[in-house]
Amino acid sequence: MLALTYEGVSMTNLNKVVSSLRNEYSRLEKEMGRVGKALNALGHAGGKSLKNTGRTLSKEARQRIADAQRLRWAKVRKQAAKLVKS
Repeated sequence: MLALTYEGVSMTNLNKVVSSLRNEYSRLEKEMGRVGKALNALGHAGGKSLKNTGRTLSKEARQRIADAQRLRWAKVRKQAAKLVKS
């Protein structure tokens, strides 16, 4: 087989390195999957989850957000009505 060289580096050797890195990457992905499963099992063992469930908003905070969104939509509808009339 013809071995191409680029600045003193054999391309066949480079191909072997790339192939080796791909194999290692695949192996590490599988290992990370196993680690993730182990963490999930340990997280649920104590009745607690390791995952962050997010922030809990108070009823008042949700109401303020809803009111602000209603005002934004009212503004959009008002602009649309002006465009239709003209």
